[in-house]
Amino acid sequence: MSDGAHKPSYVLITPARNEEGHIGRLIQCVAAQTLAPVKYVIVSDGSTDRTDEIVEQYARELGFVELLRREKNERPGFGSKALAFNAGWERLRAQDFDFIANLDADISFEPRYFESLIEEFQKDPDLGLAGGHVHDLLGGRFVPQRMSEDSVAGPTQFFRRQCLADIGGYLPLRWGGIDAAAEIMTRMKGWKTRTIWNCRVLAHRPVRTGRKSVFGVRFNKGIMNNALGYHPLFQTLSCLWRVADHPFVAGSACVMAGYIWAALQGRESQIPQEFVDFLRNEQLHRLGLR
Repeated sequence: MSDGAHKPSYVLITPARNEEGHIGRLIQCVAAQTLAPVKYVIVSDGSTDRTDEIVEQYARELGFVELLRREKNERPGFGSKALAFNAGWERLRAQDFDFIANLDADISFEPRYFESLIEEFQKDPDLGLAGGHVHDLLGGRFVPQRMSEDSVAGPTQFFRRQCLADIGGYLPLRWGGIDAAAEIMTRMKGWKTRTIWNCRVLAHRPVRTGRKSVFGVRFNKGIMNNALGYHPLFQTLSCLWRVADHPFVAGSACVMAGYIWAALQGRESQIPQEFVDFLRNEQLHRLGLR
């Protein structure tokens, strides 16, 4: 990027609830970037710990950091996270920027992270959503996630501004999958999605999260996949492919059980039929059946 050329700019949003153990490290990573953001809005989603205090302290030191307080009184769980991000996005609409990222509070990355991502976008004008390769904390060490190249992990989704406008932000889905839905809608709107393998992201929260065991998390993933409209054949083969993932066979069995349980409930879908049709066609194509 030469001095005379337009220098791309970006903004960041982190929905955060009770993240006092992680948020400071993330802000420090952002502050160390070789290409600084125009603005970094941290949306405290009803936090009851020291999250707000920590963010306000950094906001006094760093001119681009801003705390946005949102009371957690609407949708529970993942839907609340989507609404928190969308509130941050609304706050930033008047800003002049080219890219916008959704960052989980518990991650970290190298100082050239965002500059490297932007370089990838500059190479391909059709790239709408990208992100680094996430490494999960498992058994005291960081293990790279197994994922396809056109999938972008939720902890660090980086959008071209027009792409995010095209998909309308995140859908507040009760059972999760807000990042997967955003990724799928991005492709549905004609944009490309890609993981940038050489941009390493560390997720510091252990795989066993919250009050649920890893088995509960996997069961919920099956519910989420059903809610997103996964094709039954694709879901079955995906579970078989992931039997080697921690916690090995039991994890895949829990995902499949959650998917079947949700299918039997017959809940009304929060996803438009157009989305489901696109996703299933895409999945069958990946299986070589379309």
